[in-house]
Formats: sequence, structure tokens, C-alpha cells
Amino acid sequence: MSNLPPEPVDPPGVPDSVDWDAFLGGRAPGEDAPEAAPVAAAPVAPLPSRRTVRGSHIGGTRSGRRTQLAPPREKRSRRGAWGCLIVLLVLVGLAAGAAAFLQGPIAQLVASVQGPADYTGTGEKKVVFMIHDGETGQDIAQALTDQDVVKSFDAFYDLLLKESPAPVFQPGAYQLSAKMSARAALDALVDPANKLKQTVVVPEGTAAVDVLQLISEGTSLPLADLTAAAADLASFGLPAEATSLEGFLFPATYTFPPGVSAHDAVKTLVDRQFTALDDAGVAPADRWRTVVLASLIQREAGLAPDFYKVSRVFLNRLDPVQWESGLLQSDATVAYGTGKTDLVTTTDAERADAGNGYNTYVHPGLPVGPISNPGDLAIDAALHPADGSWLFFVTWNLDTGETIFSTTADEHEAAVVKWQAWMKEHPEYG
Repeated sequence: MSNLPPEPVDPPGVPDSVDWDAFLGGRAPGEDAPEAAPVAAAPVAPLPSRRTVRGSHIGGTRSGRRTQLAPPREKRSRRGAWGCLIVLLVLVGLAAGAAAFLQGPIAQLVASVQGPADYTGTGEKKVVFMIHDGETGQDIAQALTDQDVVKSFDAFYDLLLKESPAPVFQPGAYQLSAKMSARAALDALVDPANKLKQTVVVPEGTAAVDVLQLISEGTSLPLADLTAAAADLASFGLPAEATSLEGFLFPATYTFPPGVSAHDAVKTLVDRQFTALDDAGVAPADRWRTVVLASLIQREAGLAPDFYKVSRVFLNRLDPVQWESGLLQSDATVAYGTGKTDLVTTTDAERADAGNGYNTYVHPGLPVGPISNPGDLAIDAALHPADGSWLFFVTWNLDTGETIFSTTADEHEAAVVKWQAWMKEHPEYG
């Protein structure tokens, strides 16, 4: 997620080229006694190297009354008993420490014997899985894991490495299931019967240029035809402010009829976005502003509840009483303006470029247009922001998407320090 750094300068301690996407967005009784394949239409060969698995009362009864006839007993010292107890406690502590120290190595040993975590069987509910042109075996393994088709990256990728000859994957949509074994998932992906014809999956937050590529991959429509159709803006009924289809290609799964034209395929997505806006209660006159704001939220937010908080941060920054400059300072908008639709990281020079109309570090208010195609959740968050006085946010854990929202610059700087510490422990995120 992008960062909304403190106004007017970047937070101290942040490098010149930083993932601002992360900034926003975006732990003995008694006496004294002496654990740690390129894809597309070609075989996955050579396959990249294997990814490591991330990742493991002592007591008794009171004596009866002694009679006067019993001989007097010598009083025994309790020092020996306390000493034994202390030694016992020390031994228990040492055992616990040893167990904790060996927990990691033992877990690794068990994992090496049992193999990577994997589901069994052919899965549960049906899901549509997309293979995109140019993806590698690692890309497919990660996407399968992200969609919970397979249980772990290694379960699928290790199997893929052992296959001979190397599997050939074709770009397009496939009918799979959630929670499949790696073997079942691989068999399904190489079975032509599971390839869905004329089917396209458009994820939330995908930029228009990439949506057209997805439509081409899932259908028989040439990308050039789709690009030409998308340029005919007047035929789609877009708001007067629109200079492209950006923001109005609703993210969903589509199955087109055989022989569909490029124009009709694109119009299907536009009409679906209008339906989503109507269902959300957005008047036609408000479509433009709603889609622009929702597109930022879609790119910046991670966890579902945070969509509404991110919406509030942007709206608070648009309020001159709370944020005098009116600068949203979103790196996602800057990156979009540079043509890097797949990134949310920027450089000092890019953030200073006033020629970029999407540069919200220089130009106050909302950007000149949408920066992605938002879904229902982002649209709802744009219309119903959470209550709060937040002006900053930083996604400090990029694995879980956990985000810290702050009202003051000091609070935000502390959150940034937490994010930086997490990044040092996870160098794979760069």
C-alpha cells in the first residue's frame, strides 16, 4: 500500500526510493540456597530454483495428636527439602529451555520427513483459476496457494520439479476446486477438459490495460481489436470526465458467448460496473467522483475492514480544516501516472514531477482520474467511510496486511519504525 507521509516532508529515516505503498496505503520459595517454469504455451523448463519454506502440591496429612507416652522426636531441619525442591525447579527450567531451543530443529526434521503441507483429495467448492501469459511455475504455485487451491507453495512446486517431461501450461481460465492436493491440482491444469472456453477472471484493482490483456487471454479476441474497441469511449456511456475506460471495467468472472465481438466484450464489463454503482445507490452524476475515490481505496487497502479506514484517511486529507495542503500523497497514484500500473513504489524524482497529473504529492485533491478498476467493497467504502480522525496509515506487516492508522505525525513515525523493523526481518520484500 502507498504511504501518506507526514506533511510536508517525508518521514525521517525513510530511504530516497521507498515502498510508500507500505506507508499508507496502505511482545523458590523459602530460604536462601547456595530455542530456532516459464509458463504460457511452452514447457516449464528450465524451472527456477526451489523456494525455501518460509516459515515451528507436595503434602500429606496432618499427624494425629501425640500421646504423652511417645518419646520426644528430634526436630528435623527443612533446609534439605528446600534444596531438593530448588534443584528440581532448576532441572525443570533447563528441560523447558532445551525443549524450546530444539522446537525449531525438531519441526524442521519432522517437515523434512513428512514433506510440505498438502491437502488430500480433489477439493471442495469450485473456483476459477487463471494462468496468464508469461507466468512461470513459481508464479502458478504462488497463485494456487494464494487462492487456497493448494495448501502450500512447496507442495505444488516440489511436485512440478519432479515431473518429466515438464508440464505444458496454456494461458486461460481453468475449473479447479479449493483445497485440492498438489497432485490433483497439477493433473487438472494439464487436462484440456478443465480449461474454460471464453472465460475471463478480472481481479479487483486491475488496471484497464491489463484487463484487456486478460480478456484476450481468456477468449479468441485479439488484443489489438480489444484496444481499438476500448478507444471508442462515446459508445459506452461514460461520464463526461472520462478519458479512458479506467475505473469502469468491473472486476469479476465473465464467460462470453462464442463469436462475441471485441466491443461487446468490453461493454459487458462497463455495463456491469454501472450495475454495481446503481446497486450501491450512486446517482449517475456522482459516478465519476465515486469511482475515482474507490479506485484509490482499492489499490491502497488490504484487509476488508481497512477499506473503510483508508477511505476516511483520504477524505480527512481532502478536508482543509484537518489537512491544509489537500495533498493525498499516494504513491499508487504517482506510479499509475508513470505507466507502472503494477507498482506502488516511487522515487524522489517521480514524486516531484509536476508534469504527472496523477501526482498527488504535487497536485491537491483527487487525481485526474481512476487508477484501477474497483469492486463492490471499495465502492461501498468510498460511500460509507469509517468514523475517525486518522491522517496516516502504514501497512507494517506485508504478509498479513495488518495496518496501523494514526492521527499525528509522531504516531505515524512510530508505526513506520515498526514497519521498517519488519522489513529488515523480511528482506524478500525488498
